[in-house]
Amino acid sequence: MVQAVLAIDQGTTNSKAALVTADGTVLATGSAPVGLSSPRPGWVEQDAENLWQSVLQAVKSCLTPEVEIVGIALSTQRESVVGWNSSGESVGPVLGWQDVRTTSWCAQLPHSVDELVRRRTGLRVDAMFSAPKMRWLLDRSDALVGTVDSWLIHRLTGCREHLTEAGNASRTLLYDLMALDWSDELLNAFGVPRGALPGVRASDAGFGSTAGVPGLADGIPIVAVLADSHAAMYGQGCTEAGLVKATYGTGSSVMTPVDGFVPSGCTLAWLTDRPVYALEGNIVSSGAALAWTAELLGLPDVGALTALAATVPAADGVVLVPAFAGLGAPHWDREARAALTGMSSSTTRAHIARAAVDAVAHQICDIADTIPGTLSSLRADGGATVSDLLMQTQADLLGHPVEAADVAEISALGVAELAWTTLGATTGWAGKRSYRTFEPGPDAGERGRRRAEWAQAVASVRIRPA
Repeated sequence: MVQAVLAIDQGTTNSKAALVTADGTVLATGSAPVGLSSPRPGWVEQDAENLWQSVLQAVKSCLTPEVEIVGIALSTQRESVVGWNSSGESVGPVLGWQDVRTTSWCAQLPHSVDELVRRRTGLRVDAMFSAPKMRWLLDRSDALVGTVDSWLIHRLTGCREHLTEAGNASRTLLYDLMALDWSDELLNAFGVPRGALPGVRASDAGFGSTAGVPGLADGIPIVAVLADSHAAMYGQGCTEAGLVKATYGTGSSVMTPVDGFVPSGCTLAWLTDRPVYALEGNIVSSGAALAWTAELLGLPDVGALTALAATVPAADGVVLVPAFAGLGAPHWDREARAALTGMSSSTTRAHIARAAVDAVAHQICDIADTIPGTLSSLRADGGATVSDLLMQTQADLLGHPVEAADVAEISALGVAELAWTTLGATTGWAGKRSYRTFEPGPDAGERGRRRAEWAQAVASVRIRPA
């Protein structure tokens, strides 16, 4: 019987599962959609039970009796927050990472709290992160709270474990990246009791074992857990300073490892025998911008959008700034609003589609421009990387090669590789992976003109000064 790790990748809009052998071969996959709702402007919610059921459906569709599952590897969306009671029933909605209902509350916090957050966590106070969402849920119910990894661990273990992984904890604004523990100062600042939070474990420390999960035997160990963007960086082999990856999902994450904690834009990528830190910039709307534009233009999906965009050589001066929930890194202006500018009587649907593709690439460039040192190339992953147009546009605007992984959804493989390493296998899968390489085309002058055009459009939607 073939042995495999069951890798579960729970993302914003889909739950995926894959059976992965010790040499990185994917034997089977499954997926199931996860619904999003927006009951008010700026509110983004999911149903915790539906999220769990989507995981079960994805797992069920990839199981086969010829495969022995020797461990579970779990990759999850990050800053989203779940609340549940002692019997394992969810309390209130899942507050998605895109949710900005706590923006005003965050703005009222003293400046000293933001300074404390930066010193302890490497992040900044923003509604995207978990602590304000936890406070919102706790104001409405006595509950256990945690990020999605802790919710899934709770359910996978038959409601026996209340645990989270260190990299996920680092996204909450409550975890001290130097002490590698919840910070009492930050817990007090956000009003989150330690007793409501899960215990924190290293990424490969083990998180209990399965109990009462439909379709799975009891006692399968949960070997490794990573946040999805971190799992993608692990899967891309970006484990040393100077290597940069970008994940193209609903939003986007640009990450590069650093040699130690940096109190600005820093996150804990993973914790094994030592902590590995990374600089990261988060984009609020990338794939979501493509989906919005497709719907606006009456197109069936993002594939149709990129096909339409490819029918014109350029956007002809049209610029889309997709600040639907404000701007993330490096601008961090949650009050900014989306804009579609530069249109004329000759503007076509194809020009607008092309502007949406450009917007995704420009936002990645905005973050890449802030990374210290010289960027040699960018390793890309995520669903949108199937578009050659987007990848070529990225290379053109970045001025550096872009290497798109042969597997669009690499987070599951990244955490599966960590699990197999923990189980004693020799891995190194990234070195065996093939990439589609896109070389930059336009000369520096054309690149500069397009970047300046984008910067002007961004400046026009900013509320807070740059």
